[in-house]
Amino acid sequence: MQDSSGVSRSLSRTEFINLAWSTVGRGSKEEYGLLFDSVVEEGRVDWGGLCSFLLLELSDKVKNTRPLRAHCWKPPRTLTCPHRDPVQKVLYLQSSGQYLTVSRGGTVGLRDGEDMSLVHTHRLQNSTVAPKDLWVTDMVPLQNIHKIAVSFTSKEVCFYDLLSKQDFSCKYKLQGLKYTPWCLDYWVDPSHPDLAVLTIGDTGGQVSALCFTSAQISLFERLSLKTDSDSADIILWDELVKGKHRSCYTVTHQAHAPAWVRKVRYLGSLEAFVSCCTRPQSSMVIGWREKESRSLRVTSFFTKRGVWDVDHHCGLSLIATAGVDHQVLLWNPYVTSEPVCVLSGHTGPVTAVHFTQAKQQLLSYSKDKVLCLWDVSSQLCVHRLADVFPKTQEDTHTLLFLHEERQHLLLSFNSLLLLLETVKEERISSHEHPVTCVLYNSLFRQVVSGDSASSVICWLAGTGQKVKQFHRCHGNAEISTIALDGTQTRLFTAGTDGEVKVWDFNGRCLHRMNAGLGRAVDISQVLLLKRSILVMGWERMLTVFRLHSFSQPFVEPSEWKGGVQHRGDVLCAAFQPPQTLVTGSYDGEIIIWNSSTERALKRLRPHAEHEDYKKPQGLTFTNKFYNLFHNISVSAFLSGGADLVSCGGSGVVQLWNTQYSRLVGQFTAHNGDLGSIVMTGSPCGKYLVTADREGTIKTWDIKDYCLKPDEGAREELPKLLHTFRPHLNHVTHLETCTHGDRLLLLSSSSDCSVALSYLPGETVGLFGQVNKHTAHLTLGESNTDPGHDSAAEEGGVRIKDEDSRRKAEVDTREP
Repeated sequence: MQDSSGVSRSLSRTEFINLAWSTVGRGSKEEYGLLFDSVVEEGRVDWGGLCSFLLLELSDKVKNTRPLRAHCWKPPRTLTCPHRDPVQKVLYLQSSGQYLTVSRGGTVGLRDGEDMSLVHTHRLQNSTVAPKDLWVTDMVPLQNIHKIAVSFTSKEVCFYDLLSKQDFSCKYKLQGLKYTPWCLDYWVDPSHPDLAVLTIGDTGGQVSALCFTSAQISLFERLSLKTDSDSADIILWDELVKGKHRSCYTVTHQAHAPAWVRKVRYLGSLEAFVSCCTRPQSSMVIGWREKESRSLRVTSFFTKRGVWDVDHHCGLSLIATAGVDHQVLLWNPYVTSEPVCVLSGHTGPVTAVHFTQAKQQLLSYSKDKVLCLWDVSSQLCVHRLADVFPKTQEDTHTLLFLHEERQHLLLSFNSLLLLLETVKEERISSHEHPVTCVLYNSLFRQVVSGDSASSVICWLAGTGQKVKQFHRCHGNAEISTIALDGTQTRLFTAGTDGEVKVWDFNGRCLHRMNAGLGRAVDISQVLLLKRSILVMGWERMLTVFRLHSFSQPFVEPSEWKGGVQHRGDVLCAAFQPPQTLVTGSYDGEIIIWNSSTERALKRLRPHAEHEDYKKPQGLTFTNKFYNLFHNISVSAFLSGGADLVSCGGSGVVQLWNTQYSRLVGQFTAHNGDLGSIVMTGSPCGKYLVTADREGTIKTWDIKDYCLKPDEGAREELPKLLHTFRPHLNHVTHLETCTHGDRLLLLSSSSDCSVALSYLPGETVGLFGQVNKHTAHLTLGESNTDPGHDSAAEEGGVRIKDEDSRRKAEVDTREP
């Protein structure tokens, strides 16, 4: 900023705002006013002062955005190991939550996922070779079909069943391979579990892939070729190459020949095969799949002395290589000429690299027994661990396995297995015990949550601060679910003791509803209708309480006129005025009722031929509804579009048209191996939110999804807007609400926390973190005082019947 004579000059606030706004052409005058006020409190600003402020702000911003915080490791712990020969692979089985190790001699060890204790050992059987000659080279889990694939030096790959009565029974044997399979990789399409790829790297420098098109039905076709002493189906490689198995085809390349392939990966996001070897000219090779062709377009990457290991970061789209020349290189997969950067710090050949996908960090391990943690964005080593690993010979076989969620790092040194655990950061807990449910009280503008220790806590939605807490609401029984009445002044809590209690927000128990008839039962939902209250979760019939029965502190259930209609326990329900009631049961069946007459009108069942629903009873249960009646246009409803969403087991979400009693859409929202999911929807009908047992939450755009009927059920995924993980463990409940002018998501978890997030997805903070999200939520608090009961005068409670507006005055003394 200089005048016509070249002399520096300063600007007043008004001059600065007008000049900046007209020159930059973006932003508002109010924003430039705030910028001026940040630079100087009063007076004038010159060019030097402005530049100094902007550079300082930028520097602070960069520092704050760099994830330089390093892991703090506990001292290494040596695990009891059943292996006498080198460990060849360490896996984690999602379905059982256990770790699986296999040794060169074929001994398999199963470990508990929590305390890492040895649970079971077994010796793999392979009748092709004598037990003393058995040599395992690698092993991968086939998570979508509950099997493992194991490669042997006998030039075969065997597929073992994890669910069979006989431990690790062999189902298939792939034989006739030209070279010894040395490394394996298995990838499954998360949205289409039938599509999977098993990749094999061998000692002849060849990368071969088996592409399965119906993996959940059968990997291979039965050609009735078996050996006399083995029940496994024999699959010959030549048969696959010639296309005799319609459910599987092969692709290959030999870019590494004659070097051994050390590591192989199939990257679904790139639709490419990545492999490495210790030959400089083909240190890393990417085989790109061509559309409408089974050939591969191959690109090779050069390093000085070759590569031992590779890994890929999906978010950064970077590939890391572990160099024999002591260097870790980061590559752009589309640029072969040179790496993006070089990470130097090891003094020996690097044998393993592993990205932490949740962070921009990389682990590397070298033969000099040094473990490095790198911050990728700054290219700095933020933690170096040495002198803690056992002394071994130079040719020791070493493996590295990281389970990100559990923060378990396993390293093997021949037959020795070492565990490194990170020191867990102190995480703010909303409750002292697992949280089971959460809801929003729009009258008091508060969040209410309940836990397994029978406590209820009320929080200010705008600050996350605790307002009040009610202890031992059901004694020692867990609170399984909570609900509010129409006035938002009465809280219903359901306990595993079989009772539902009605409270005011002063902590007074007004009624006790004998839902379980004196028995301890699991109550999954309490649904309030105009003239009745429905309770469900433990039997095939609905338990109903009439509002006229609430003249006494102890309330007994009435008879449900519709009787028993479900074949499994009723788990959930939804209501649409004026008289449509929908219930879902453990076996996946949905029944539509007339709530006035309490008569069943229609039944909804999934398509029997769909593979996801051929599983044993109980795995496809319906445990949550989201009502779309009021969120779609009349024309869409009448034309057969979706007006009801259900979810439950196997991670599947289903969309129904209740008018024509048909399934119009379904998709797999989460990994089916994780079990049941929970969901909720936004009041506007645009967002569907789902969550799983690992704490992951996904937001989907369903505004235009399944509005028009198709011949069959639509199975493609709706648009995924956001995936985030505010919790460390099982998400137990989701609730959307509007606070001020913001659409928010509440989530509770068994990790003892209640989280607040924006929709479509950005975690604001956890309740109990004082001043954590106050700055983010500049929303006014209600002046309504929960301590002042607006629905009841002293000595009485008013239960509203919204049809007749009747009032029932009852005694409020503790029952």
